[in-house]
Amino acid sequence: MANSLVKKKKTNLEVIKENIDNLITSKSNALPKGFNQTRFVQNAMTVLLDTKGINEMNPISVARTILKGAFLDLDFFRKECYAIPYGKELNFQTDYKGDIKIAKKYSIRPIREIFAKVVREDDEFTEFCEDGKQGFRFKPKAFNNKTIIGAFATVLFEDGELLIETMSKEEIEDVRTQFSKAPNSPAWLKTPSEMYKKVVLKRLCKMIPLEFKTQEQQLSFKNADNTKFDRDYDNEIFKNDDVEIIEVSQSDITEISDVSESDIKEKQSLLDGVE
Repeated sequence: MANSLVKKKKTNLEVIKENIDNLITSKSNALPKGFNQTRFVQNAMTVLLDTKGINEMNPISVARTILKGAFLDLDFFRKECYAIPYGKELNFQTDYKGDIKIAKKYSIRPIREIFAKVVREDDEFTEFCEDGKQGFRFKPKAFNNKTIIGAFATVLFEDGELLIETMSKEEIEDVRTQFSKAPNSPAWLKTPSEMYKKVVLKRLCKMIPLEFKTQEQQLSFKNADNTKFDRDYDNEIFKNDDVEIIEVSQSDITEISDVSESDIKEKQSLLDGVE
């Protein structure tokens, strides 16, 4: 029959959104001050709609991955963090922009500036140490698109101390092949320079003492490297939850044939936060 649904059941995305809303409500005390739930969920659902294989993903895994971004006040749509597919699960991973945001917000020592750069062939880069103080000189060649040979990250504290971390391309690629759960993910394949900056910045951040407001924030940050040897902190982050979590099997997912205009509007409400 035209303009009818074969099955009238919840879609996987509807289940995921319901789980996200329930988890955010149950964890409201662990969320950052001024957290905008409506905007965060809308942006997260926009990203999930374009995530390959989302209908086959474990809805609980997806909702928990999104909630880690909420704890750290990182936006998936603005690419401050990512939801990386790994089998039937989604894994949480911060972008270097998100790492900078976290460092500035939670560093015990106030930060004046922090950034990471890639170094390409024909760029001028020198690292030095004078009178026990680190320093560097970097003069990138204008509009240089030559091969990346390395990357560096630096932080300047308000007290004037500067720290710098450098890594060669070979060192970064070794991290990628030896430790990343998804070395051929879209992030690595499409934006390698961003991932190079993330790797060296993450190493620099290990030298910056951070003080998080809640345990959920601290554990979410620890779980954000997405490496093969990461400890899974989910049981600690989500322990003692009284919230109802919905699980569905593949047979429970709505299959749509000829969808009416009202059905399309109903699905579009996912992006508008309207049920």
